[in-house]
Amino acid sequence: MRISVVIPVLDDARELEGALASLATQTRLPDEVVVVDNGCSDDSVAVALAADARIGVRVAVEPVRGIPAAAAAGYDSATGDIIARLDADSRPGPGWLARIEAAFTADPELVAISGPGEFIGLEGWRARAAKLLYMDAFFVSVGAAMAHPVLFGSNLAMRRSAWERVRDGVNRTDPELHDDIDLSFQFGADDRLLVDRSLTVGISARPFDDPAAMRRRFSRAFRTIFLNWRSSPPSRRWLERVQR
Repeated sequence: MRISVVIPVLDDARELEGALASLATQTRLPDEVVVVDNGCSDDSVAVALAADARIGVRVAVEPVRGIPAAAAAGYDSATGDIIARLDADSRPGPGWLARIEAAFTADPELVAISGPGEFIGLEGWRARAAKLLYMDAFFVSVGAAMAHPVLFGSNLAMRRSAWERVRDGVNRTDPELHDDIDLSFQFGADDRLLVDRSLTVGISARPFDDPAAMRRRFSRAFRTIFLNWRSSPPSRRWLERVQR
């Protein structure tokens, strides 16, 4: 089983360096890492090309701006049997890829797996509040909106065969969508998706210091949900699930 890791970047050199360093410490190394250059003007590409040779970093270029286009281009470029996804500020622990590989090996019907992020630098009540009101709320509320588990873009993996099946359905052109929610909507009641709460990665807590950025995240989430409901309303999705 070959595993590719996709990381979309736009002027994320410092964060990317940390993500690639985390991948180099995996107990199960990636077979390739696809860094998607989405129009970088900083040293992101140089950082990617200077990474530890053991993790097989290569750069794909996506000129259409936005995470939806960049992520999809990375998935298209990936050659692994499993396509994992991180953001530049994701910090997976050493056992992250090994756990992903074990999950897909143990369950041949598993289509995709995801897990939560743990906000780096938050402690005490702020950490508990962020987990409850942001991360837990994301999995519960968005999962309810689509009638099955949702995939979190900073920490997911799917079979390449699954991506090839849904790739034509994802929106690649609207940068105001959440690509992970849009991707999740392409799967249906018959697809086995798993949220493993112990499959965690560290993620940046910067959005909590920027109210405008946080509002933009919520706005994009609602926009993505409502656009997908036009073609696949929640009543239909839940009916399909209960009739399985």
